[in-house]
Amino acid sequence: MAQSRDSGNPFPDSGELDNPFQDPAVIQHRTSQQYATLDVYNPFENREPPPAYSPPVPAPAPAPLPPPSAPSVQSSRKLSPTEPKNYGSYSTQASAAAATAELLKKQEELNRKAEELDRRERELQNVALGGTGTRQNNWPPLPSFCPVQPCFFQDISMEIPQEFQKTVSTMYYLWMCSTLALFLNFLACLARFCVDASSGSGFGLSMLWLLLFTPCSFVCWYRPMYKAFRSDSSFNFFVFFFIFFVQDVFFVLQAIGIPGWGFSGWVCALVVVKGNPAVAVLMLLVALLFTAIAVLGIVMLKRIHSLYRRTGASFQKAQQEFAAGVFSNPAVRTAAANAAAGAAENAFRAP
Repeated sequence: MAQSRDSGNPFPDSGELDNPFQDPAVIQHRTSQQYATLDVYNPFENREPPPAYSPPVPAPAPAPLPPPSAPSVQSSRKLSPTEPKNYGSYSTQASAAAATAELLKKQEELNRKAEELDRRERELQNVALGGTGTRQNNWPPLPSFCPVQPCFFQDISMEIPQEFQKTVSTMYYLWMCSTLALFLNFLACLARFCVDASSGSGFGLSMLWLLLFTPCSFVCWYRPMYKAFRSDSSFNFFVFFFIFFVQDVFFVLQAIGIPGWGFSGWVCALVVVKGNPAVAVLMLLVALLFTAIAVLGIVMLKRIHSLYRRTGASFQKAQQEFAAGVFSNPAVRTAAANAAAGAAENAFRAP
């Protein structure tokens, strides 16, 4: 064996091969102070303390991005199946809605103008028919069995232009209120006459005012005002201004209530308060109604005068209309022809 080792035999003896711990690789990794095994390893031994905590340095904030437009936001958001799609911004939709409203307004104005032209055309056709197409009178609205038939035709929505219909309707309601006030004034004077026989003159005048002012006010100032706005007549405007001014003076006198004039105004109501409070309350209500009518009459007179000045009417135009109306009247023309014929006949008979 010694000879074989000395002779450099590369194959060791079988005894050496039987002991695995004699392997140089194993001997090299035996336990030593330099190489600690797993049994004696201590992870907390000779360990330095961890460094102190320091907050991390914040990263620089990125540059702010421009706000996304409305279409991009709406495109990034998923729409529900029932939600309508928005194809434009809010400002675009608002401008489109405003344009649509403006178009609708213009369309309504054009429709009103078309209706006005249609109405004027029907009037011209009626005039061209020479009276065969005249409308049947409908005012006052009397029943068919009444022996008295309506005397006027009145249709504010058809005959009066659109911009003047409210004014004409207000004047019509003013005439109705004045008629109602005259009727209540008659009842108040009748009640006073029942408690005081010395007020018989006032009761009689109240009946006269009711029978006189009701038809005369309609014919003398309401109908001229109606025809003035219907045909833009300067002559009818002048007639209305003159007569309605006098009517306003009577409205003020009715509100004052001078004793013995047949008006249950403030003065008469205060006089009756001491004698009979019940009759005085009725007369006070009439006086209040007369006052409201007087104020409304003055306001409407001023308003109609301002409308008259905007229509381009004038006194010269009123004179021309009056002359044309007089000479176009068949009765006037007949009377003028008869007078001319009589004058010519007298001239020939003269020596």
